[in-house]
Amino acid sequence: MRIRDAAPADAAACDLLRRSIAALCGADHGGDPAAWLVSGTPADLAAWIGAPGNVVLPAEAAGRLLGVGATTAAGKVRLTYVAPEARRRGVSRTLPAALEDRACAAGQARCTLHGTLTARRFYAAAG
Repeated sequence: MRIRDAAPADAAACDLLRRSIAALCGADHGGDPAAWLVSGTPADLAAWIGAPGNVVLPAEAAGRLLGVGATTAAGKVRLTYVAPEARRRGVSRTLPAALEDRACAAGQARCTLHGTLTARRFYAAAG
């Protein structure tokens, strides 16, 4: 798996976010992902990629996108999503670690996030 900095063309990764939300976040959206998907457009992701201080990291292997994570300049974890077909392949552990590494390198003393019901137990176990 390779983690790299996002480029403007990676805004197409919003499809991964949408599929992940629809397939893996049912406890959070109660079977109706439409409200969560309102801000999941390529333009939204392009804006996150282009915002000064933001870090957006795609994870990929063999030319396939496995996940994407993002933090703000203030150290807030904005998102970490994994493609449904890439679950249980280490993406969920690798992306947050890479985001933390980048935040530390940028001088952030800590990162914060507001976890969903789906992700809360995972993040608590990861520290």
